[in-house]
Amino acid sequence: MRILLVEDDARIARGLRVALEAAGYAVDHVADGEAAWFQGDTEEYDAAVLDLGLPKMEGLAVLRKWRAGGRGFPVLILTARGAWAERVEGIDAGADDYLPKPFAMEELLARLRALLRRSAGHASPMLSAGPVVLDTRQMRVTVEGVPVALSALEYRCLSYLMHHAGRVVPPTALMDHLYDHDHDRDPNAVEVLMGRLRRKLGVDLIETRRGFGYLVPERRPAA
Repeated sequence: MRILLVEDDARIARGLRVALEAAGYAVDHVADGEAAWFQGDTEEYDAAVLDLGLPKMEGLAVLRKWRAGGRGFPVLILTARGAWAERVEGIDAGADDYLPKPFAMEELLARLRALLRRSAGHASPMLSAGPVVLDTRQMRVTVEGVPVALSALEYRCLSYLMHHAGRVVPPTALMDHLYDHDHDRDPNAVEVLMGRLRRKLGVDLIETRRGFGYLVPERRPAA
């Protein structure tokens, strides 16, 4: 999962980036509104954490431009402004949630997990596919109840595929959502990553659709 972090306070941005990366996300950070609008308009993100008080372009203007341009990723507004009228204005502009400063990092991470789940159509923080269960709260993966140790990149890959179960994900889309903007993206790296992930899981979960991409089948409960 790839997150766009828009925050002009360097201290807050550093803390958020560390926490988001520790939670398994790839993070791109920008510090002004113009850069935020361009980045969100030209790159693929699973969600954005957006401050409102930004230089060059105010946060609500950035959000309105994203939505007007058809960019539908979830947006969590993060700001020192606490008046109810401003919260309403943010939601009406297209925000999905609102968290005033100061905030607890665990609450921000919980709200972000909820936004990502809802955007992919999941109600529970526990994602299941056959014998594989992924706990988004603890970043824990089990196969038939046995914990499996994954690297951050392997976890991010499995999480993205399980959030989007039932959909074929092309390798190029995986690269867009697994790596930050500055990462050197080698098309062969996805195939190597998938091989490692399959070996660690040890079960037939991730399908390859030749010429199209990778799929975790959506398994619905029996009637």
